[in-house]
Amino acid sequence: MFPTSTGGPVMPPVPAAEGTPNLQGSLISLISKSEIRYEGTLYTINPEENTIALHNVRVMGTEGRVRGNQIPAGDGQYEFIIFRGSDIKDLTVYDQPASRAQPLLSPQPLTDPAVLTAW
Repeated sequence: MFPTSTGGPVMPPVPAAEGTPNLQGSLISLISKSEIRYEGTLYTINPEENTIALHNVRVMGTEGRVRGNQIPAGDGQYEFIIFRGSDIKDLTVYDQPASRAQPLLSPQPLTDPAVLTAW
């Protein structure tokens, strides 16, 4: 893992397998088994550790997917979040790479078990 400007570790990018498209840099919408949706730029997929790392991640909340208490969307943006693959319910890859810059705000602490680490 490599340190970032904020001191958190970052996994080196893993090249796409031969014959598969390189999705690095694509905008990803990910829903965890906790029904929380995240949007960010695909940084890497680590098949050995069964993890997916997204860059410039926004937490969109549960958006009505659960009964009872909803988790609201967050105001901040995480530089990176590494997700446990086994806790991902749905993942959508948008065709166009993420090109919109979002202002970096301080994010709220995450309690989703799908999140291994975030900074």
